[in-house]
Amino acid sequence: MSLADKQCVPCRGGVPPLESAKAQELLGQLEPGWALNGDGHIERLYEFKDFAEALDFVNKVGAIAEQEGHHPDLYLAWGRCKVEIWTHKIRGLTESDFYLAAKADRVFTGHG
Repeated sequence: MSLADKQCVPCRGGVPPLESAKAQELLGQLEPGWALNGDGHIERLYEFKDFAEALDFVNKVGAIAEQEGHHPDLYLAWGRCKVEIWTHKIRGLTESDFYLAAKADRVFTGHG
């Protein structure tokens, strides 16, 4: 089962963030372009031919986020969208963050 096929699990807090080695392992299972940023979040910049395509992507990822109950930060600009994901309750990464990232990749490649 791929990461994109897994369901996000709501985090109620009280659990530790993923250890660095596990985060790196999961990062390696995502499409190229994902990276850990300086805040310990995962992020990727997606590029599109125009604003309308970027907006369509944002709306599709937003619908998935609502369905999963797991919400990324989406930064929309002309021809691009940056997706930044982490689990707010624990101020770190959980496996669900990587599931959501894989779902965003699936939307980008047209399979979502």
